[in-house]
Amino acid sequence: MRARLGVAARTSVFALGLAAAVAPAQAADSIKIGVIAEAQAVAGSSIPLAAQLAADEINAKGGVDGRKIEIVTYDNHSSSAESIRAFQRAVNEDKVNAVIASYISEVVLALEPWAGRLKTIMITPGAASDVITENIAKDYEHNKYTFHGYLTSSALASLVCDAAKDLLVDGLKMKSAVIMSEDAAWTKPLDAGYEKCLPEVGLKVLDHIRFSPDTTDFTPIFNKIESQKPDVMITGISHVGTQPTVQWKSQQVPIPMLGVASQATNSTFWKDTNGATEGVLYNAVSGPGVAVTEKTLPFVDAFQKKYGNTPSYAGYTAYDEVYYIADAVKRAGSTDSDKMVEALEKTDWVGTIGRIQFLPKGDPHVHGLKTGKGAITGLMLQWQDGKQVNLWPKDVANGQLKFPSFIKTSEK
Repeated sequence: MRARLGVAARTSVFALGLAAAVAPAQAADSIKIGVIAEAQAVAGSSIPLAAQLAADEINAKGGVDGRKIEIVTYDNHSSSAESIRAFQRAVNEDKVNAVIASYISEVVLALEPWAGRLKTIMITPGAASDVITENIAKDYEHNKYTFHGYLTSSALASLVCDAAKDLLVDGLKMKSAVIMSEDAAWTKPLDAGYEKCLPEVGLKVLDHIRFSPDTTDFTPIFNKIESQKPDVMITGISHVGTQPTVQWKSQQVPIPMLGVASQATNSTFWKDTNGATEGVLYNAVSGPGVAVTEKTLPFVDAFQKKYGNTPSYAGYTAYDEVYYIADAVKRAGSTDSDKMVEALEKTDWVGTIGRIQFLPKGDPHVHGLKTGKGAITGLMLQWQDGKQVNLWPKDVANGQLKFPSFIKTSEK
C-alpha cells in the first residue's frame, strides 16, 4: 500500500510538474490584447475592427517572433461599470497581456486605477481628458501602466485654435466665437484651453455654453447663440453629435461649426445625419484621402475593403496601438507589464496618425502623445458633398473651405 501511495505521489508530482511546464508554453502561444469599446457607438465601433485588422496583418507576417496576436473584444455599452467588469475579466480570466480601452474619458478614468491594481498595460484610443495623464504624473508608480494613445483635451484645444486662425481669422476675417460643449470630463480642460487660445488667435469669446449630454432639443441653445451673433461656434461634442448637427441644419442656423466633433470623424456620419453634416468642420488625427504618413491610406483602404466603411478617429489610433504594443513586446522580449512599460516609454513608431512618441516621466502629461512638428499635428476636415475633405494644415490639404447656403460668412 505504501509503495503504491509512493508511486501515486511521485506520479502526481510529475504530472503537476508537467502541467506547470506545459502551461507557460501554452500561454506563450499568443499575445492577447483585450479591446474594451463602445461597439454600438458611432465613434467607438471602429476600435475593435481596426484592432483586429492590425492583428491580422501582423499575424500574416509571422506575428511577434512567431507568436500570434489575439484580440479579445468586450462591448462595454458605454458604461464605466461594465468596462470595469470587462477589464477584470480580461486580466483575471482571459489572461490578456494588454488592454486597449474606450474613447470615453469617464470610462478610462474609471479603469485607470484598475490598470494599476492589476498591473496591466492600458492604452486609450480616444479618450481626451487631461486628468488621465495628470493622474500618472501624480502617482507614477501606481498609474504608470496607463498610456494615452490619443490627444489630451488641452492639446486638442491648441490644434483647433491653430486651425481656426489659419482658416477663419486669416482666411475669412472672423473675429468672434461662442464655445459650445457637452458637459463631460474631457471638455473641461478642452474648454479651458479654448478660452485661453481663441483670443490669442484673434477670436473674442462671447459666451461659453455647456449642455447636458442628455439634451435632445438644441433650439434654445441655438437661439441664444444666434442672439449674440458670433462668427463661429467652437464645438466640443462627442456623445451627442448627431442631434445638434441635424437641428443645426433643419433650423438653418447661420453660424458655422468648427472644433472637436468625434462622431463626425466616422464615415457613416453623413448617413447618420441624412447629410445635415454638410459644412461641419472637425478636428481629427487622420482622415480619408490624407496621407499623414505612408501608412495612412493603405490602412484606410484595407479597413474599407474589409468592413465597408472608413474608420473613425479612434480606429486609426486603435490600429496603431496594436502595432506599437507588438513592437514593445518584441523590444522588451517579454509580456511582463513592467518591462512593457519601459519599452512603451521608448516608443518611436510611425503610425497612421504621425510619429508616435510618449512624453517622459517628469512631464505633467507623462505618457501622453508628443504633439507638434515631427510628431502628431492633427487635421481639420470638413464634410463636403458626402465626403470628408481635409483643409488644414495646408501642406496636406485636399480641398478648399466651403459652406452650405444658409451659413453667413464674409466669403458670401
